[in-house]
Amino acid sequence: MRYWDASALVALCVAEEATDALRPLVAGGIVTWSVSAVEIASAIERRTREGSLTSAERAAARTTLSELAAAWTDISALGPVRERALRLVAAHPLRAADAMQLGAALVAVADRPVGHALVCTDVRLREAAAREGFLVLPDG
Repeated sequence: MRYWDASALVALCVAEEATDALRPLVAGGIVTWSVSAVEIASAIERRTREGSLTSAERAAARTTLSELAAAWTDISALGPVRERALRLVAAHPLRAADAMQLGAALVAVADRPVGHALVCTDVRLREAAAREGFLVLPDG
């Protein structure tokens, strides 16, 4: 199972340095937190407001987001995700949303991360996920 953080999913919607490394990983399927779509939409809209995306690029990114969301598997169990996130913020230097993402990943693998991957581009979340036992992708 490959759990995808919103940071990696954004890079599938908007061209980033990691985009080429991430695209082949989609073939393994996408599992993510049910709030990831909002995080990704927020990133797209922020970039549009800041002028780094044109209106055509914004439209293409939102279309890609819709297509990805229609195909991915959501982790929506808020209570179990929150319980894990509360432990994670005490154990790792994570922001709340990142702790919720990692909590959702742990729920997705029934708290057995060994042998499962977390796809992410956020440095702090990558480090925390590795310490929890996930294989972190993409490499490097």
